[in-house]
Amino acid sequence: MMRRLNRKKALHLVQELDAFPKVPESYVETTASGGTVSLIAFTTMAVLAILEFFVYQHTWMKYEYEVDKDFSSKLRLNIDVTVAMRCQYIGADVLDLAETMVAASDGLTYEPVNFDLSPLQRIWQRTLLHIQSRLQEEHSLQDVLFKSVFKGAPTSLPPREDNPSQPPNACRIHGHLYVNKVAGNFHITVGKAIPHPRGHAHLAALISHDTYNFSHRIDHLSFGEEVPGIINPLDGTEKISVEHNRMFQYFITIVPTKLKTYKISADTHQFSVTEQERVINHATGSHGVSGIFMKYDINSLMVTVTEQHMPFWQFLVRLCGIIGGIFSTTGMVHGLVGFLVDIVCCRFKLGTYKPKDVSLLDGHVNNHTPLITENNKH
Repeated sequence: MMRRLNRKKALHLVQELDAFPKVPESYVETTASGGTVSLIAFTTMAVLAILEFFVYQHTWMKYEYEVDKDFSSKLRLNIDVTVAMRCQYIGADVLDLAETMVAASDGLTYEPVNFDLSPLQRIWQRTLLHIQSRLQEEHSLQDVLFKSVFKGAPTSLPPREDNPSQPPNACRIHGHLYVNKVAGNFHITVGKAIPHPRGHAHLAALISHDTYNFSHRIDHLSFGEEVPGIINPLDGTEKISVEHNRMFQYFITIVPTKLKTYKISADTHQFSVTEQERVINHATGSHGVSGIFMKYDINSLMVTVTEQHMPFWQFLVRLCGIIGGIFSTTGMVHGLVGFLVDIVCCRFKLGTYKPKDVSLLDGHVNNHTPLITENNKH
């Protein structure tokens, strides 16, 4: 008996704490205006819920910066350059500040090709140059490229779809080299490189100056792990030289980058570049060596690029906020509009209502409604 009383008391206490009291259906009155507001509220909630779901699916890139403490590892240099000279006339190698020379034979391939592109390759290059121009104007497009790795078409030059009738008049140098993580100089110039006690030299004495032509096209240049889908600043660059003795210089600043997305995790490198070119003429004081020189330096800061996503609990909180906010707002707006309508309608009725005049027995006129007496019943 005591247990039943305790249960009833506990149940009564719980009922007293009910924050959502139920109203009997007989006391509920539905109106056309309320139904219209409810329909608008449900439609708005559905639209905002769908938009919020799209926001939940969206990801963004987070950039973090720290000091690069890895100086002992090697830096991978990926290169694909076509020079308008025969392969036997030019040589490529790397010389860094530590006076360490890395020869092209350590990972580069010399391939005789035609310098002129086929129609399909020319379309590919124009598309790549258009993307490069957009990347210079819209820096946020780089985030799109980071998230779309392995999705789009490959960024390498497609093979020729035709067979040229002319013999090869250019040399394609492609492959990769491993260099020290210090400032260095990758260059392509006349003659093959040979080791030298004070550095290195190129055997160019037997090559005529009339054969010099350092018109070139950079199909690909990157540092670190090669990631498909990433477009680098010099990809698609083409330089045409009219003079025989001309020097092309590229000054590159490399930033180590760790890329962490939902599709890939890679250690790559971003870089910025400035260009300079001039004619070599010793008579006018323009000294130097004809060729293509890519001087690079490594930044001490490392960038970590991480793809992030909205947590599911945050999506639920935002969704509940949308539903609750619309319910509360529409309820207040509907009540306020109803209140104003009632006030306007009441005033209108009071201003137009005029009671009828009633004649009394003594001949006077009274504007009040007469009382019903027993005499009036007869």
